[in-house]
Amino acid sequence: MNPYILTTLLFSLGLGTTLTFASSHWLLAWMGLEINTLAIIPLMAKHNHPRAIEATTKYFLIQATAAAMLLFASLTNAWLTGQWDIQLMCHPLPTTLASLALALKIGLAPLHTWLPEVLQGLDLPTGLILSTWQKLAPLTLLLQLQPLNSSLLIVLGLTSTLLGGWGGLNQTQLRKILAYSSTAHLGWMVLVLQFAPSLTFMTLIIYLAMTLSTFLTFNLNHSTTVNTLATSWAKTPVLSSLTPLILLSLGGLPPLTGFMPKWLILQELTKQDLAPAATLAALSALLSLYFYLRLSYSMTLTMSPNTLAGTLPWRLPPSHHSLPLAILMMISLTLLPLTPSLMALFTL
Repeated sequence: MNPYILTTLLFSLGLGTTLTFASSHWLLAWMGLEINTLAIIPLMAKHNHPRAIEATTKYFLIQATAAAMLLFASLTNAWLTGQWDIQLMCHPLPTTLASLALALKIGLAPLHTWLPEVLQGLDLPTGLILSTWQKLAPLTLLLQLQPLNSSLLIVLGLTSTLLGGWGGLNQTQLRKILAYSSTAHLGWMVLVLQFAPSLTFMTLIIYLAMTLSTFLTFNLNHSTTVNTLATSWAKTPVLSSLTPLILLSLGGLPPLTGFMPKWLILQELTKQDLAPAATLAALSALLSLYFYLRLSYSMTLTMSPNTLAGTLPWRLPPSHHSLPLAILMMISLTLLPLTPSLMALFTL
């Protein structure tokens, strides 16, 4: 792709998200979401492969449906209350419609079935944008809607954690596993959204760091299936020994960073007298942990069959920049002792 076109599209992505962040009017927020969608579609279809075109078409149809639902919800709210302000949406019907539209946009269960199929048709850098940046604007709107639909958010959160863990169990494609992982993590964020928005924000930042490091590692090794992970040991031994720790951090094992948000969310749910929801969420985390362990096993304890036993692979000078990956790995693995400082920072 032409670098000038790529720069324009990336700037448009940033503009759409920033416009949604800054807007208090439903039409401006809707315009920001539409700019975001239209900017990522050429990035998704740039390889001109049938799978990429299919994924782009599915994504466009899903996002157009969600945008139409959101516009209908805001029009209904204006008709019922005479208000276009996002934070003044006070009628239950438009609030529920808007929440479901935003859940469809970010891939919350049970409206998540498009996400694995779309992510499977994309390359890893574009999939990374879809799994991280594209979640920010709808989550911001969902945060402003949350006072009226508490039970709906709890149901969406629990369903996402369960189906996100369950769906990834039988997968062999890394991009589908990461899509189900995204659904499960979004479920954790939505569960605590109405009780502690600052905790949701902290969970989102940690999720972004862990997902960025995972996608960058798989992209560096050119890994797209579980079987190809076994060949990464010969290419990058140090990276292959650290990657299972990132995967276990995504699963939420102590003493890694990913344990912190799950621990704090379960604590907050217990404080709100939602012990059954906390128990179900904790049990669903075990489902996700299973497929992270499976990926770790494939990467470190499985050797790829090699017919030329006496030859070593060429170790060419690296052409990539490893500093961002190193920083993200440190964040993904070592932030647990800083939990009190992070909580103080995010509750300011």
